[in-house]
Amino acid sequence: MANTSVKVKESTGYLIFKLINTIIMILVCAVTLYPFLYLVAQSFSSEAAIMQGKVSILPVGFNIGTYKSVLAKGDFLKSYKNTLVYSVIGTALSLLFSSCLAYPLSKKELKGQQILTKFVIFTMYFAGGLIPNYVLMRRLHLVNHMAGFIMPSLISTYYVILMKSFFAETPHELEEAGELDGLSPIGCFIRIVIPLSMPIIATMILFNAVGYWNNWYNAFLYLDKKDMWPVAYYLKTIITGASTSADPGEASAEKMQIAANIKSCSMVLMTLPIICVYPFVQKYYVQGMMLGGVKE
Repeated sequence: MANTSVKVKESTGYLIFKLINTIIMILVCAVTLYPFLYLVAQSFSSEAAIMQGKVSILPVGFNIGTYKSVLAKGDFLKSYKNTLVYSVIGTALSLLFSSCLAYPLSKKELKGQQILTKFVIFTMYFAGGLIPNYVLMRRLHLVNHMAGFIMPSLISTYYVILMKSFFAETPHELEEAGELDGLSPIGCFIRIVIPLSMPIIATMILFNAVGYWNNWYNAFLYLDKKDMWPVAYYLKTIITGASTSADPGEASAEKMQIAANIKSCSMVLMTLPIICVYPFVQKYYVQGMMLGGVKE
């Protein structure tokens, strides 16, 4: 029997829709990319070009003086290393504790499940306050300690709710089959639920990694030692110092140039690692954010 293919001719209205949709998406992409391209161009432009407003999306008076000034500082690479350590350890621990909390809450047969869920949600709206938290961290001897930076952001109620919703949609029959094969509840969680939950896990990895990477407030509160600062807080101190020079008349030309485009340079350095990682987790990120949107 000969294969026959039927080509469906697209209507004129549908073609017009596709054209308009394509144009709108191109405009959205342009509006989204322009601020970042402007920052990159500004970070590589001279101070004179920036002050005269000549910079758009291409550098004018190309120079890398700001990057040299920032990267040449001995503390910068140290703070970058600190951020990497904090992000990796913090993300791993956050994923561990959040998943261990979300998985039991996703089981309706758990005694007091609704009460525990409401208690977890309660913490999203009410907190102890800044001063009690600082006093607690001080008495636990976590000030100027890595744990002092990681622990305050260890568990996010919002992330726990997302993971709980995803775990609740995992087919219960698969876990029952695992129990018949001799798996314990922990074994079912590790060998069945986790492999099926890669979209939400990848999403949580991205969220937590970005959160720890950009976190400077915990360092401001709990880290007094400069050699423990993350790069976000380190760059913030540079921006503040360059923008609030005590005597601008005595500032060198190099410092004046840093004061002009240090913000754009700092943003580029901060976002570059995340931009490099994001394409590899984008697929899982989209799937994770759409969890619960389609039900069979």
